[in-house]
Amino acid sequence: MAKAKSTSRRAGSSASRRRSAATGNSAGRATDAIALLKGDHREVDALVKKFETARSGSKERLAQRICAALTVHAQIEEEIFYPAARESLRASDEDLVDEAAVEHASVKDLIRQIEASSEGDDLYDAKVTVLGEYVRHHVKEEETELFPKVRKSGLDTRELGARMVARKAELEEGSAPRGRRTASLSARAQTSAKDLVASVAKVAGRSRGE
Repeated sequence: MAKAKSTSRRAGSSASRRRSAATGNSAGRATDAIALLKGDHREVDALVKKFETARSGSKERLAQRICAALTVHAQIEEEIFYPAARESLRASDEDLVDEAAVEHASVKDLIRQIEASSEGDDLYDAKVTVLGEYVRHHVKEEETELFPKVRKSGLDTRELGARMVARKAELEEGSAPRGRRTASLSARAQTSAKDLVASVAKVAGRSRGE
């Protein structure tokens, strides 16, 4: 009996050490928000390049992967990264977030068109190519203008990154309960629409010199 208890204690201790190690490893792998977004950029760019050289019959699968990756990427930016960046940046730099939000609207419109069509349809390849061009322009502005200013602002991008990783996994795996997810997405859609309208108005106002 004593031997059995000793074995049980050793097993429990071993399991505890494994849990502690796993927790420590997880903390060590905490993702920086900007690094996460840059990784997404590289992933999408690689898929677009594959699409550009792909043979007929394999393009639609690649286009679907591009659209899916961009949809998740845009959502975690709009839900988590952009609001945090807006709070952290100086007022004079908030226009970078406004412009990024407006650019997202153009990207999403093309995604909807691509997802509603099929390889072989008129302008299918052209739409995916233009989507890639939009994204490359958007990426260049984020990585050369927005991200450096967010980094200098002192925003805790590791804590932000942890939230973004969790939300990204939820979106990719559909882990949220159906009812909660539907209500949550509906509320976020309304908020995103209001934010987009406000962003468009601000950008238009600056263009008119108001």
